[in-house]
Amino acid sequence: MRDISYRVALGGIVSALCLVTMFLAGILPALYLLLPAIAGILIMMIAIEVSNSWAVLTYISVSLLSMIITFDKEAALIFIMFFGHYPILRRYIVKLKPKLVCWIAKFAVFNSCVLGYFFVTVYIFGLKQMVDEMHEYGKYGEFFILGLCNVLFIIYDIDLDLIYNTYIKRLAPKFKRKR
Repeated sequence: MRDISYRVALGGIVSALCLVTMFLAGILPALYLLLPAIAGILIMMIAIEVSNSWAVLTYISVSLLSMIITFDKEAALIFIMFFGHYPILRRYIVKLKPKLVCWIAKFAVFNSCVLGYFFVTVYIFGLKQMVDEMHEYGKYGEFFILGLCNVLFIIYDIDLDLIYNTYIKRLAPKFKRKR
């Protein structure tokens, strides 16, 4: 019984911290990409400490609550479309061999999430100004922005790896419960 209470308590604390970061995205709009990424890192901690299925449940609860109660719906949508589930999914992708297949899978997931976010934002929420802003970069503005996003994704993925290894090697042993 203690194990399930530990899972529920940890899931609740991480969910609350994720929601706080999503609230901060409404207060600090310049960080609307960084704060959902931090919330995704917190979801990754649940996957490490408890299980991937528990992390998925936490992701779903944070996603629903962030769409309902937070101010910045764009940051919430970014969390739902990529930053919330990618750290969980990444645990499976990094097991693929060879490395080239691993990176192809990572880019496929990222680009499908980015394109899905674009279509949801433009065609469901009706923010057509996003398309107009891309044309400011020229005829191929969409491809330039997508390429820039892919470069930023590489940096984000490397950072996730560093955070994961730091957590496993340095922080997790300090948090282990004595049995």
